[in-house]
Amino acid sequence: MTPKGKLIAIGGAENKGTDKDLFAINKNNPNYTELGILKRIVAEAGGRQSHIEVITTASMIPGEVGRNYLTAFTKAGCGNVNHMRIRKTKDAENEELIERLKVCDAVMFSGGNQSKLTSVFGGTQFLEILKERYTKGNFIIAGTSAGAMAMSKIMIADGNAAHAHLKGVVKISTGLWFVEDFIIDSHVNKRGRFVRMSKTVALNLSQIGVGLGEDTGVVITNGNELEVIGSGIVLIVDGKHIHHNNVLRIKDGEPISIENLKVHILEKGNRYNIAERMFMEN
Repeated sequence: MTPKGKLIAIGGAENKGTDKDLFAINKNNPNYTELGILKRIVAEAGGRQSHIEVITTASMIPGEVGRNYLTAFTKAGCGNVNHMRIRKTKDAENEELIERLKVCDAVMFSGGNQSKLTSVFGGTQFLEILKERYTKGNFIIAGTSAGAMAMSKIMIADGNAAHAHLKGVVKISTGLWFVEDFIIDSHVNKRGRFVRMSKTVALNLSQIGVGLGEDTGVVITNGNELEVIGSGIVLIVDGKHIHHNNVLRIKDGEPISIENLKVHILEKGNRYNIAERMFMEN
């Protein structure tokens, strides 16, 4: 079933309107817009009157992260933003939170540890409601860093980027399964995760890798149509036409080799269709 809602996957370090963000993101970049990604989330959710719930389950400092997002979303024009404090599975079963989930217009998953998201929400009514609302209505699920990586069926759970060229370093698990046909990685620029994502695709040739840069994301419509937003770039890694691939033959700890991996680099406004494996300019 083609989902009627939208996903907004962000590579992390999105601009929240703080002095730190102004320093980290080059204001001379023509794609730079203060609070640009968060403003887009607010717009997609319905504007000033929209109701957004921030979920900080993945974070080690949920209180601080929650407060930062409440401030940032208010600056971005949201008139009703709240923080869901969910640390354990039993918290996700709280009836008050479930009722809030049923009436909000969007949720925003913070960064942190993506495996915490799958362990807390996997198999819960909360996740079932999320999927139903995303599939059947104009509902927005946004996520940054870990919150973006957990959106896919196949999820990168762990893997040191410096050693990602060695078999066995990158760990794969099942994500929250909002999308099936592509794998999302975050912080691909500053944390050098291109090889990590490429190896993941080489191990799962039916999948396309979507690597999100900092302060950059994709708006996903119909489950497979990507529009790039933000100030940086998105990498698309397609392994459909790989010729040589030693990943399945080598032992753990040995380096990989891959021939004919196809890569696209997208910037703000570019679009990519996962089903068609087709890049579209602005």
